[in-house]
Amino acid sequence: MSSAETPDFVPPGPAPRLDDVALVVNGGSRKGLDAADLARDRLTAAGAGEVRLYAAPDGSRLLATLDEALASAPGMLVIGGGDGSVGAAAGRVAGTDTMLGVLPLGTANDFARTLEIPADLDGAVAALVDGRVVDIDLGRAGEHPYLNVASLGLSVATTQRLTPGMKKRLGPVAYPVAAARAYRDHVPFAARLEFPDGDHPTLEVADVLQVAVGNGRYYGGGMTVAPGAGIDDGTLDVYCIEKGRVRDHFSIARLFKTGKFVEHEKVHHAVTRAVRVVTDPAQPVNLDGEVLATTPLTFRLERNAVHVVVPTTSRAARWDG
Repeated sequence: MSSAETPDFVPPGPAPRLDDVALVVNGGSRKGLDAADLARDRLTAAGAGEVRLYAAPDGSRLLATLDEALASAPGMLVIGGGDGSVGAAAGRVAGTDTMLGVLPLGTANDFARTLEIPADLDGAVAALVDGRVVDIDLGRAGEHPYLNVASLGLSVATTQRLTPGMKKRLGPVAYPVAAARAYRDHVPFAARLEFPDGDHPTLEVADVLQVAVGNGRYYGGGMTVAPGAGIDDGTLDVYCIEKGRVRDHFSIARLFKTGKFVEHEKVHHAVTRAVRVVTDPAQPVNLDGEVLATTPLTFRLERNAVHVVVPTTSRAARWDG
């Protein structure tokens, strides 16, 4: 189901587990350092039982902090941070009974945008207390988890230009600024997209600007993966943008917000459950804002792998059990 669809009936999921909450805050996220104690106090005041706070001083300590927080198998893991932090937390709780709660403290917060989780701290805490639980799909790039989009090419160069200072200073506006700088210096590459399930023929493109494999709906500060993309639809949206004329790229860029750029003649788009991407030369891969892998790489989908608390008004996903 895409986030643009509204089901006639949303089956109720389990109630949020507020009796046993582990709160992990990434101090390296845009708002993390200021929000840790405040988030714990707000959760406690809103009716949560025991709230154990684990503060990672920066992103390099996040995975170890998550493992520490999950050692006691809490009923709910609340992650405060940006999309990279949320993706790491989702990978840790995937396939378990631990629910995932989200406090969007990063720059883009595209996962929260996809699931219609409020951007402000009070609203996000209220959603954890009064919300409902849904199960969503998880993307895997090799063994690395991601929620929104995995990409290579121009997006990686954009990420590499997004300094912490720029994100804190400019907020979401930092993304188009960094993208413009990356486009100026981008070197095209060749790519081959193979589909292990045989649902699409192999695609070979000699001159590539960007390849992306989307699991969620939004990325890059509010851009849409594709018009029908959703985080609970059981599929990955794959697109490959050919290097073309400057006016082609301007035409494509104007359609990023709606996702209709996938209909452009310079864009190849496929919906699948698995794809293997081979490039020449090898390319680094950006997973929800973190450069963590390198091609060749196989991307796949884990269906309904993560239980997430969302507002009762959210219609981006449902509980399938």
